[in-house]
Amino acid sequence: MSLPPGFLEELRTRTSLSGVVGRKVLWDARKSNPGRGDMWAPCPFHEEKTASFHVDDRKGFYYCFGCQAKGDAISFLRETENMDFMEAVRALASDAGMTVPENSPQERERAERRNTLTDVMEEAVRFFRRQLSGGGAAQARAYLERRGLDAAALDRFEIGFAPNGRQVLQQHLVGKGISFDQMAAAGLARSPQDGRGSPYDVFRDRIIFPIRDPRGRCIAFGGRAMAADAQAKYLNSPDTDLFDKSRTLYNHGPARTVSGKDHPLVVAEGYMDVIALCRAGFEGAVAPLGTAVTEHHLQMLWRMSPEPILALDGDTAGVRAAMRVIDRALPLLEAGRGLRFCLMPQGKDPDDLIREQGREAMQTALDSACPMIDLLWRRETEGKSFDGPDRRAALDARLQQLVGQIPDKTVQHHYRTALRDLQWQAFRPPRKARAAFRADPKPVPSSSTRNSLLAGSDGRTEVALREAVILATVISTPEALDEVADTLAEMSFAGPDHQRILDAVLMWHMRQENDLRAQVLAAVGAQCLEKLFTQGHVAVAPAVRAPGNLEIAEMCLSEELPKLQSRAGLEHELREAVESPQAIPADRLAWRLAKASEARNQADRSVLDDRTEYDTGANGAKLNRDEKEAFGKLIDRISFSKPKRR
Repeated sequence: MSLPPGFLEELRTRTSLSGVVGRKVLWDARKSNPGRGDMWAPCPFHEEKTASFHVDDRKGFYYCFGCQAKGDAISFLRETENMDFMEAVRALASDAGMTVPENSPQERERAERRNTLTDVMEEAVRFFRRQLSGGGAAQARAYLERRGLDAAALDRFEIGFAPNGRQVLQQHLVGKGISFDQMAAAGLARSPQDGRGSPYDVFRDRIIFPIRDPRGRCIAFGGRAMAADAQAKYLNSPDTDLFDKSRTLYNHGPARTVSGKDHPLVVAEGYMDVIALCRAGFEGAVAPLGTAVTEHHLQMLWRMSPEPILALDGDTAGVRAAMRVIDRALPLLEAGRGLRFCLMPQGKDPDDLIREQGREAMQTALDSACPMIDLLWRRETEGKSFDGPDRRAALDARLQQLVGQIPDKTVQHHYRTALRDLQWQAFRPPRKARAAFRADPKPVPSSSTRNSLLAGSDGRTEVALREAVILATVISTPEALDEVADTLAEMSFAGPDHQRILDAVLMWHMRQENDLRAQVLAAVGAQCLEKLFTQGHVAVAPAVRAPGNLEIAEMCLSEELPKLQSRAGLEHELREAVESPQAIPADRLAWRLAKASEARNQADRSVLDDRTEYDTGANGAKLNRDEKEAFGKLIDRISFSKPKRR
């Protein structure tokens, strides 16, 4: 939404930056001068013992002389509490006694309605809290005690109890001047669907967990049933103007404050898991509410931390939930965003693990959380057989389809590379077979493989040379990347430091910020880049000697890339032949090797040679047409008559 002119200026004028910052730091009394609004403290953005963080209240800005962090009150809230811009504006406006203007009368009406419903919810919180200490809550208190929750935990998470009466909460709220329509709009009461009978409380005979938004306002409740025969063990408030379960996380606000500050962001499955994690010191714990992790949840999580850890129950349902998250996350991935998965021991959840084995066991489990690609590989391969090339080809197609959903080409490239490595590790021949092949290749390959001209050399040095020329060419003429970036993203370079340089080049092409050479230099270092360009064959390459010449660069790439690709294809065919000599019929193997050889030979022919036109002489020899015509013109100019004497 847009703010009216002058609103932010007035907000900054009314806001005491030192007051906002003072909630997070301890001022250095020796250096600070409150009368002048000149305040100093240890920086909240990096660990230090000296007071190098300065707040100037008169100008409304802060600056750290250690880490160079700077900004105003809005940026401070965004950095320290992971708020977005409008959340920070609303929080500061609330403190300053200002009202953030809404864009339309309808939005103003809706804002007033939400404020009213928030007041209703807070009254319900107080009611449920009082009921927990009453005589009807003895079973609930005993349950909470068995789960290890002491009085401090009950107070911290505001846990309450809903009595087992049809209209107990309604009667209390009516006494506070709250109408049934307001109760229904807040999700606290409802009328029977058939229209018969009196309205009833939504929560009855349940332990109550208040659910608050990132700003700390109660927007919903979760209830754990006490009756063994209850239709739903856990029940959440219905969706209301305040509450959308697909966009809400339990403990969102407190977790947002600490995430990224030595506290991992841990996503658990329920209230008790979050409470157990927080009490064990894992303060950045959250949980979705009665629904699987949605795309909205993922975006919220990534705003708090670049790599949240999903701590899921170690049962079949927990594994299935993790697999569903993978499918939702793939189309949203981009550089700097990821997920890790911490699968609990079989039959355990975080609450169980902490109560039975202590905080250290939970820390060990989080430390061993695996990246998403490992779980993706496990899902696509576990319990399946890949004993033939056709099955491996089907797996490869499936993996390429999944990775193709990633919109960020650089991330997509790295996923493809990692999956190729996993495939190679899984399907390469056993150690003994590889050793036998190296010692005596004759017993392992078939006769077709032994007789192939392709089996004589691995060509690694040649491949590294071509990689170096390609990299130096695109760095010298970045415009050439537009035509070849997709091709390069599909490739994996094997030369020394070549993959690192390629990754930096592709990363620059995605954003094209600053200078390409400068970005590569920052990514790999001066020594690595100098080593690339000082190689003799690179230094004399025409595309390197003529930087910025797009025509020469494109000509170079159009020759070198096909050669590199053809060698990669050849290596793949040879590897298949060596690993599975009996899986491919001999005639089929010979045909594939011949085609691979033909592709390599075709690529080795220069583009200039391919464009040459030939005439066939009387003896059957091929004559270059251009050279033949030039020679004919030369002959025509030659005269065999004697010059006249003067």
